[in-house]
Amino acid sequence: MQDPSDLTVIPGDPRDAGAAALLRQSHDLMRALFPPEDNFFLDTDALCTPDIRFFVATRAGETLGTGALALCDGYGEVKSMFVSEAARGQGVAEALLARIEAEARANGLPLLRLETGDRLGPALRLYARHGFERCGPFGDYPDAATSVFMEKALGPARG
Repeated sequence: MQDPSDLTVIPGDPRDAGAAALLRQSHDLMRALFPPEDNFFLDTDALCTPDIRFFVATRAGETLGTGALALCDGYGEVKSMFVSEAARGQGVAEALLARIEAEARANGLPLLRLETGDRLGPALRLYARHGFERCGPFGDYPDAATSVFMEKALGPARG
């Protein structure tokens, strides 16, 4: 296992080669697991808008994961969370989620929400470990059979 202290999570550009490759892998996985009408991932252009904060997790110059925060009215939404297969189990997803949560707090958002798939057991366990609880559909999401909706109330920003 890699030393988590050499992992960095920084603002990134979804058009950069490493991030773009991971986003393609994520989208391919979602297309393989879920019907088209149940895929709600953001394409690259949508990840480059002013209401999105996009992050990459890197180690030694290699992009290991991606995650984004969509700034919504009254809440933030976790989007585009994906970790390369080789980096799973090394704390990358936890580091990305912590950065997204910190960004949400810094933007004064009281709540984080997300939509994920019912076949994504590791993601569901990650979110539950970090205080997310199931909720109903929100925003423009339909009540899709394969969707799991979750939310987490945020306290004030820490020190």
